[in-house]
Amino acid sequence: MSSNRYPLPQPKGWFFAAYSDDLEIGQSRPLTYFGEDMVIFRTESGEVKLLEAYCPHMGAHLGYGIHEHTGKGGEVKGETIVCPFHGWRFNGDGVCEEVPYAKNMPPKVKDQQCLKSWPVQEKNQIIWFWHHPKGGAPEYDVIDIPETAADHPEWGTAVKYHQRIRTHVQDMAENGADPAHFQYVHGTMDVPVPEDAVFEGHRRSAVLPSKMPTPRGVIDGCIEFENNGPGQSWVKFTGICDTLQQACVTPVDDEYVDVNFFFLQKRDENGEVPSGGVNEAICQNIIQQLREDTPIWEHKKYWNAPLLCDGDGPSAKLRTWYSQFYEDYTEEKQPEYTQRFLREAS
Repeated sequence: MSSNRYPLPQPKGWFFAAYSDDLEIGQSRPLTYFGEDMVIFRTESGEVKLLEAYCPHMGAHLGYGIHEHTGKGGEVKGETIVCPFHGWRFNGDGVCEEVPYAKNMPPKVKDQQCLKSWPVQEKNQIIWFWHHPKGGAPEYDVIDIPETAADHPEWGTAVKYHQRIRTHVQDMAENGADPAHFQYVHGTMDVPVPEDAVFEGHRRSAVLPSKMPTPRGVIDGCIEFENNGPGQSWVKFTGICDTLQQACVTPVDDEYVDVNFFFLQKRDENGEVPSGGVNEAICQNIIQQLREDTPIWEHKKYWNAPLLCDGDGPSAKLRTWYSQFYEDYTEEKQPEYTQRFLREAS
């Protein structure tokens, strides 16, 4: 980050772009992630496309419409998005398909990719895009989470929460591997001890038994974390009421990340998700924990070689696992103290 609080590059992987129901057929909207201005749009066939935002002709932003499209994003025609300035039309691969007022397509444009495009997958009611600092192809897929199906008979309608935080995406991931902070930051009854922490390829998972206080006494609960690369994460809470949370963190630029929480809860015997009470409280508690962590993230400094103790959980293993997502962040390029940290963690 430019403040030097986080001397880390940005990772490669699948990241949250938008919710599926936020983008209707024929609709577009501007986005900014990884310091790049983008335009996302859904074509008439229902496919989602993501392109760099600025028309190569005279630089108009494709995500801002005019006339009847003012305030609604750029115009989408068929499988293309239309530049509001001069009507140039680009398909989802960034190729210009039409210059409506030109007799001949300019040679530098004809059959050439004029705009950068990003691979997109739509799963779990979320639109994901693949980020790679050198434009490399996806190295794995977004994982389907069956409970997130919009028509799932046992799980209700999603509850969503968004927050922008001044931190690095890796530091937020490290929070989940830091059990000791739960007691001191979030006021849990004890320091939960992670069980079954697994780091395998681009996936990681852990089980965290937890004592959950309720008006009826303490209940033995469980929190199950799973990650698919740095951008796709989900958590299952059992004990008080079954809750599934998709926790999506996407870098906006080198200073900020966007956090999007997506909560689902199980229906009762009548097919309804009980409103209020414990169901609402567990979601609000998770959001409150994020808010409690925020001032620490926004004012802390990232240590390449932190002074760890035997109660700090699998933090070292997480950093070793996470380093695979930095395309140029090899041990040869790291300072000696970081190499030592990773060797000791392996």
